[in-house]
Amino acid sequence: MDQKVLVLNGDYTAITLCSVQKAFVLLFLEKAELIAKSDHGVLRTVSKAFPKPSIIRLQRYVRVPYKGIALSRHNIMKRDHFECQYCGSTKNLTLDHVLPRSRGGDSSWANLLTACARCNHSKGHRTPQEAGLIIRQQPKKPTLTGFLKLSAGTLDQNWHPYLH
Repeated sequence: MDQKVLVLNGDYTAITLCSVQKAFVLLFLEKAELIAKSDHGVLRTVSKAFPKPSIIRLQRYVRVPYKGIALSRHNIMKRDHFECQYCGSTKNLTLDHVLPRSRGGDSSWANLLTACARCNHSKGHRTPQEAGLIIRQQPKKPTLTGFLKLSAGTLDQNWHPYLH
């Protein structure tokens, strides 16, 4: 039961993903309504069977103060699909500052990317252009819906209208 359920706010905007168990509790307590059922089985109790949720909508609108996606090592690697943005390797990953900190580069979404230790070491205190490296995907801050897609792993086909 490691599947995720898309949680929509009262106005049908996607706000988060939760576990099937958490979604079922929200449905059972009538704090949410079922929008779409999962194609992967049902939830059973001793005497009843319930459809496994794929999308739920909260009954009341919840004001969610959007502070953005936290800038963290894990989130940067997730954004970069856990691959070196120079050579594509998936081993010995670390973070690299595109403009090195020694030259005034900051720690921001647009200046950090995932790099393998070998590429990061060969780049040193130079820019990728100076080191002769090509960035596969320019670093940028992910959107909430884009990040929900990354976090879900596999996307349920029912989610597409809500994650645009």
